[in-house]
Amino acid sequence: MNENFKLDIKQRPRRLRRSEAMLELCAETRVEASDLILPVFLKEGKSGAEKITSMPGVARHTIDSLLRLCESALNSGIRAIAPFPQVPTRLKSPNADEALNEKSLANRAISAVKRRFPEMLVAADIALDPYTSHGHDGILAPDGASILNDETVEVLSGMALMAARAGADIVAPSDMMDGRIGAIRAALDECDFQNTAIMAYSAKYASAFYGPFRDAIGSAPAQGKGGKKKYLDKRGYQLNPSNAREALREVLLDEQEGADIVMVKPAGPYLDIISKVKESTNLPVAAYQVSGEYAMIRAAADKGWIDLNRARNESLVAIKRAGADIILTYFAQDYIKNTRLG
Repeated sequence: MNENFKLDIKQRPRRLRRSEAMLELCAETRVEASDLILPVFLKEGKSGAEKITSMPGVARHTIDSLLRLCESALNSGIRAIAPFPQVPTRLKSPNADEALNEKSLANRAISAVKRRFPEMLVAADIALDPYTSHGHDGILAPDGASILNDETVEVLSGMALMAARAGADIVAPSDMMDGRIGAIRAALDECDFQNTAIMAYSAKYASAFYGPFRDAIGSAPAQGKGGKKKYLDKRGYQLNPSNAREALREVLLDEQEGADIVMVKPAGPYLDIISKVKESTNLPVAAYQVSGEYAMIRAAADKGWIDLNRARNESLVAIKRAGADIILTYFAQDYIKNTRLG
């Protein structure tokens, strides 16, 4: 090798990659605590947190342990949570009657958080799957083969009102029924909740990545052969993973009906959709890094196959880089803790 050999070039992009400090200085995308919403799971009782086997590092919380979690989250800089209840089987019904109980687990948790930590934003999930005995996000038609759209929207509107009365800052319809954003906005406004925001799950895909979440909330699966678990087919209302233009149509409709924030779910497998949605709307764009995304990263890291911190950080930066203004992620606290440690 000729030691005197030098390329005669002026542009050397690697100058900006020479050190950790230079990399940070020139970073185009940053994920901050203020970008994150922490999804949390709820359960009845006073026994504290309970581990979720399919989601290592994530737990179901009773209301008392939820308050401790909120205190920890606020201390780390995270100022928003999205609670999801595990509804006892005895309270589930075909028509999701418990969803309209002002003293439901979810509503009691929202009230408790807002009393103790009024500065914590709470985004209430508005969907019926935790409350239905069949596990679908809506009311089944008499033949059991389809979801009744308008009847479901009526229940969702009442559920959103209950959450607003409990103190929710944001209601987040995740059901994918037609017309539900307009109906919920009208119901909120009529009852003087004009300041309650709507974060619409506008592009929620019929994804295979929701399995651990359904375990966490105890959503009823369909039973396969030999007792093997087989998750419900929700393609009759959630989006076809093959479709992109359909997502933009849904976003436009939700914007017209009064959504304040639109969302893409899942996040990682749908970075192209996040980017397209970002270009199509002036509303804030949220993306949900779902349970299956989280579980895959954790499982591979636990096996020693990938570096947990780097894979976690890269996945979140990719979502932000694609165009998400807001990210719902189970990694929220770990991400802030470990990035602060360098």
